[in-house]
Amino acid sequence: MNGLSAARNWLLRNLFSDAWSSLTTLLLGAGLCYWLPGLIDWLLLKAVFRPDAAACAAVDHAGACWGVVAEKYRLILFGRYPPVEQWRALAATVLLLSAIFAGGLRLLGRAGLLVFWALALPAFFLLMGGGLLGLAPVGADQWGGFPLTLLLATTGMLLALPLAVLVALARQASAPPLLRALCLLYVELVRGVPLISVLFLASFLLPIILPQGTSIDVLVRVLAGIVLFAAAYLSETVRGGLQAVPAGQHDAAAALGLSRWQALRWIVLPQALRAVIPSIMNSAISIFKDTSLVTVVSLYELTGSLSLALSGDAQWRSFYFEGYLFIGLIYWLGCHSLSRVGSSLERRLAVGSR
Repeated sequence: MNGLSAARNWLLRNLFSDAWSSLTTLLLGAGLCYWLPGLIDWLLLKAVFRPDAAACAAVDHAGACWGVVAEKYRLILFGRYPPVEQWRALAATVLLLSAIFAGGLRLLGRAGLLVFWALALPAFFLLMGGGLLGLAPVGADQWGGFPLTLLLATTGMLLALPLAVLVALARQASAPPLLRALCLLYVELVRGVPLISVLFLASFLLPIILPQGTSIDVLVRVLAGIVLFAAAYLSETVRGGLQAVPAGQHDAAAALGLSRWQALRWIVLPQALRAVIPSIMNSAISIFKDTSLVTVVSLYELTGSLSLALSGDAQWRSFYFEGYLFIGLIYWLGCHSLSRVGSSLERRLAVGSR
């Protein structure tokens, strides 16, 4: 009875709390009853799961052709990475994902986590690039798919957050006026343009203005653009957190004899960053999704890898919708996982009760 009573109370509180909520619930329920059977029929019952182009063509889109995923999953997930070396890309991806979730779920202590990251990132580049320990070299222009998406998102966030903290501190009233003005100019310029224009500048304009004979890999240039773009937005998030710290905390730190930098390190920054964890995780999710834009500068991450997989194969080209659903599922799982990691961090740090 207690379970039934709790379920009834939950339904009344969340779905039938007033007339408008009840009407919305009933309309959504009616829509699900109308559309869900047909959706299940298309997704599962009439779907073709085996990599058989003739069977998919015979169904004629009356059911989903998941065979395109079964046939092209390697090219979608790893792009142009050499097929015989794709175990390296898989190992690198698993290693980097392990480091992300070990940090987000606090499975390791601070020292252990730093050591893990210090080993995971070089190991990722070693596995992907090769050239050492008997691994065949693979150029960055052949990297693609999910490993490239993960690399751009993870490295972009790891480099953008410290830069954002420095920019936010430089925009404090106590910072030198010239430094404050330069940081303000940087933030306003970057926030005034879309990411795609930053990627174009990094990919095509930067090689033109560099001294003759100087060459920077396109992956490095694009990553720099992502870092600068993300840091501009994150700096405003961090600045908001700094402003939310009560002035009494600064006074208490001064009363304890702490210097300005000691107060920032031990008192102000920890509170500011804890307060903006949801916004930081939101930025991480945005960076993860925005990596799909790098396909316009010929870096084939997940979205670009799908186009690469289908553009040259006429018998599978018409089933691109199922491919995009598969990629959408990967993005959703990644974003949902990041959201859960952020919620876990927020609960562990007890932000709401401080």
